[in-house]
This record gives sequence, structure tokens and C-alpha cells, in this order.
Amino acid sequence: MKIGFCITSSFCTFDKVLTELQNLKEQGYDIYPVVSPNIVKYDTRFGKAQDFINKVEEITGKQVVSDIVKAEEFGPKNPMDLTVVLPATGDFIAKLAHGITDNPVNLAVKATIRNQSPIVLAVSTNDGLGLNGVNIMQLLNEKGIYFVPFGQDNYEKKPNSLIAHYDLLIPTIEQALINKQIQPVLKEYENSKKRVLKQK
Repeated sequence: MKIGFCITSSFCTFDKVLTELQNLKEQGYDIYPVVSPNIVKYDTRFGKAQDFINKVEEITGKQVVSDIVKAEEFGPKNPMDLTVVLPATGDFIAKLAHGITDNPVNLAVKATIRNQSPIVLAVSTNDGLGLNGVNIMQLLNEKGIYFVPFGQDNYEKKPNSLIAHYDLLIPTIEQALINKQIQPVLKEYENSKKRVLKQK
């Protein structure tokens, strides 16, 4: 099964991204990686851009797609059975909700939607319960778009922040392929539960 795997620039999640890529590979998926321009452009405190690209290509066995021309091929020329966006940043979510296609990730997703194949989003945004909340709600109601269960990762220091439970990616994909949203969509983080119990 051919899976488009799109990566946007939530740099702090990249270790988890590589773990989930490896898990998908071990499950036998044929993975086509796509990255947003900032991933190629910037070295950060979380690592060097080229090192990350090298690891993605090593796991998938394919060259990373990092431009719009190549991403367009995910339409009729090289259709995916499903496309994942992990992490799906607030910037990406806002653009998808408003039909903006200005980078390879958005175009790869749009091409998959055009082919009427499912999209799986794994949220990672600091404003999921703020300005981006309306966009997430809109996409939750769109046919063919499915969410990896998500929750507040740190409600004390980042009260508007949401992040997906990346370990539920594969079960979410399995449900999306039969046109079902995995449940529950909202799922607490264990550390959040402990903090709540401590306060009581």
C-alpha cells in the first residue's frame, strides 16, 4: 500500500516522526516522503536539516519530495492510497482549511483529496485551542479527513497547545482506510492526568 508521508516544521517532534516512519516501514507500507520548505532550509536546536532528511530517506528508501512540481505527481500520475501529515502544524491546518496550496505538503494533500483517497492528520500546534481551533473543527467535519487522537500536552505552560498521540498513527490509518474516524478523538495525556490528580 502506498502512503504519502508529509512532514511539516514542528521540529521538536522529529524524533517521534522518525519512530513512526520506522513503524510504518516495518508494517510493510510503501512510503513516499514529502517535506515543507522550512525543513530543508533550517538547522535548529533539534538537529541539522540534512541529517534529518538523510534519516527519512534511509528509512523510506526514497528521495524526499521538497518542491511543488514533484508533489503534483501525487495526483493522477502517482496516486497514494492514503496520505499522512505528521506533524500537522497550525500553519498547515489553517492553509488546508482555507484551500491554500503554496508548498509541497499542501499540494500532496490536495492531490490525494482530488483522487478521493483519505487524509490522516496528526496535530502539533500551540494554538489548537486558540485561533486554530475553528480550523481543526472545520477539518473534523470534512469527508475523507481523519485525525490521529489528540490532547493537551501541557495545559499549565501551554494551555492552547494540542498534540496527537503519535503511537496511534497506525490504528488511525487502518480505520481511515475503511472510512472511519478512530475514537475517541480527544484523548488525555498520562502526564496531564497525573497533574490533575495531584491538584485534587
